[in-house]
Amino acid sequence: MVKAVIDPSVLASDLSDLAAECKRMVESGADWCHMDVMDGNFVPNITFGPPVLACVNKAVPELYMDIHAMVANPKQWVPDVAKAGAKSYTFHYEATDSPADVIASIKEHGMKAGIAISPETPSSAITEEIGNSVDLLLVMTVRPGFGGQKFMPECLEKVADLRKRFPSKNIQVDGGIGAGNACQCAQAGSNVLVAGTAIFGSKDPKATIHEMRSSVDGEIAKWE
Repeated sequence: MVKAVIDPSVLASDLSDLAAECKRMVESGADWCHMDVMDGNFVPNITFGPPVLACVNKAVPELYMDIHAMVANPKQWVPDVAKAGAKSYTFHYEATDSPADVIASIKEHGMKAGIAISPETPSSAITEEIGNSVDLLLVMTVRPGFGGQKFMPECLEKVADLRKRFPSKNIQVDGGIGAGNACQCAQAGSNVLVAGTAIFGSKDPKATIHEMRSSVDGEIAKWE
């Protein structure tokens, strides 16, 4: 079964309704809320940090906050993000020389661990040791740090490779995902699809989420 994940970071310019929008999207059928934490170092943009996450968690305690840490020192952020109520924490392979240490810290703080690779990073960078130690593998289908970019279909070759090597793992795709390419992502092996602009820009988010889910469930059933 596909997990429909919404990314409210497209609302970063107006955080006043963030919690309400997260709640609305979950009620529309989203499974997780994918929160992009950017520090202005690993990527040039800055979004929000643990204080905002804690406010969202307080307002919507049932929310599954899936943190995507686009930060230069991912281990440093782990304790505060966990305290803020995050359920999972995904960091970038490119941001650390010691992914095992970051993964261990994430798990010690009671969160699911994920690792992301940017478009320029080959899937071979995810070794058997790394892949088997995390709960989720994230393949970026745009360059990290900016919303509204065009989907990069060539990145799906990495999804296929990771699915072959780690058949039981959640494999997430993030960047330019919508109803038009959701099935393509599932065919490659992704079962966790992140959509931001496609959902928040929709006049009927519930229908859009349903359309995406329906288009990929059959493909996922072929390899689950």
